[in-house]
Amino acid sequence: MGKVITLFKLLPKKHQILLSILSVITTITMLFPSEEAQASRQTQGVAEQAQVNTRYDVPLAFRSPQRPESLDEAPDNAPTNALPLASSEALAIGKGATESLESAHHRDVEHFNVKNGDTLAAVFDRAGLSSKDVYEITQLPLAKQNLLKIMPGEEIVISKDANGDLTEVRYRIDAISTLVITKNQEQYFEKISEKDVEIRTHFTSAKIKSNFWNAAVDAGMTANQIMQLSTVFGWDIDFALDLREGDSFAIIYEQEYAEGEFLRNGNILAAEFINQDERYTAIRYTDGNYYSENGTSMRKAFLRSPVDFKYVSSNFNPKRLHPVTGQVKAHRGVDYVAAIGTPIKAAGSGRVIEAGYNQFNGNYVFIKHNDTYTTKYLHLTKRNVSKGASVKQGQIIGTLGKTGRVTGAHLHYEFIVNGVHRNPRTITLPKAESIARKEKNQFDALSQQLMTTLSQNKQTQLAMQ
Repeated sequence: MGKVITLFKLLPKKHQILLSILSVITTITMLFPSEEAQASRQTQGVAEQAQVNTRYDVPLAFRSPQRPESLDEAPDNAPTNALPLASSEALAIGKGATESLESAHHRDVEHFNVKNGDTLAAVFDRAGLSSKDVYEITQLPLAKQNLLKIMPGEEIVISKDANGDLTEVRYRIDAISTLVITKNQEQYFEKISEKDVEIRTHFTSAKIKSNFWNAAVDAGMTANQIMQLSTVFGWDIDFALDLREGDSFAIIYEQEYAEGEFLRNGNILAAEFINQDERYTAIRYTDGNYYSENGTSMRKAFLRSPVDFKYVSSNFNPKRLHPVTGQVKAHRGVDYVAAIGTPIKAAGSGRVIEAGYNQFNGNYVFIKHNDTYTTKYLHLTKRNVSKGASVKQGQIIGTLGKTGRVTGAHLHYEFIVNGVHRNPRTITLPKAESIARKEKNQFDALSQQLMTTLSQNKQTQLAMQ
């Protein structure tokens, strides 16, 4: 130590002062350790005192930073002593953040009603879409097929992101299908989104008071169902002439629902019709055809009438006075009155043996169905078939008119059996094929189930009246 002091005294005065300052600084540093060293010693002390499986309140200074609760900065007045979130709470916040992002993606959703005279371009212009969006959307196959046919009263839903750029276009095609067009990074994608359809069954019945149509409407049936029911029983019942007050019917039919919302009425599954105290039944089988409850086909080999007529102006009458000549001349057919141009249907399948025009019959068509049956159609406005053509039952062979010797527009229809004219309104029509033998057991089970259900519903309805 003495040698150090001697050397110090030999140094110049200026150097002695600098060494003295450095010595003071070194002494102070050794006496007062750094904050980092102090913290390390404190941490080590806490660790030495900790016990396994014991929960301790960790000082705030030693907690790891927590993820912000939202994408925005925490407000200045946020509490600093909040406890960490439980895992379920953190998950909920994460979900909320995702939903927030999604809502921001479709932040601007607008509904545009199509007005009279609107084009797709006009609707898109009101939506503020660019001409590029309009052009590229109209080039998409599904969009071209559907959006270019928009009608007044329909709706187009357009979504945009936070920047006002198009993200989605939705157009409801019908109650089940919706066209969805999405835009992602300047690319367009289209698809048809369809709801799942649920089929339910429904029962209704009615008694005819004034006419069949009004009774069916009061029972909640649609126009299509009314026509379907009249077609099913049309081979047995003349709905223009045979119905009487007090006749009744009951049906089980399908109803379609999507997501609990009623869409429309569907096919008739089972039906019963009481006409002048005679009971007729019909069951719809898996082949789409109707059979009586015992399996006999409802479809006959011939239609009862080949035209949808308003009324019969002249019935089958062997001793009728001719309306033009005033002489007794047998009326060997039935005259059905309807509007000019009403379609005339082939009463049965066969081959056209005559098709032409003369001053008495006007335009006419004769069809030979087999060696037993022939039908004739007179006074047509025009013919749709030629001699030698094969026709199927229900095929349109011409239109109703007033050509030839007539006093007004009507169809004169003749039904000939083995060369003898018979009354087409009263003759027993030959049956078509019944249910196939291999299908009979399955059909009988279905028939019994449906007719039992129909009967039970009738009894319940009667008890409630």
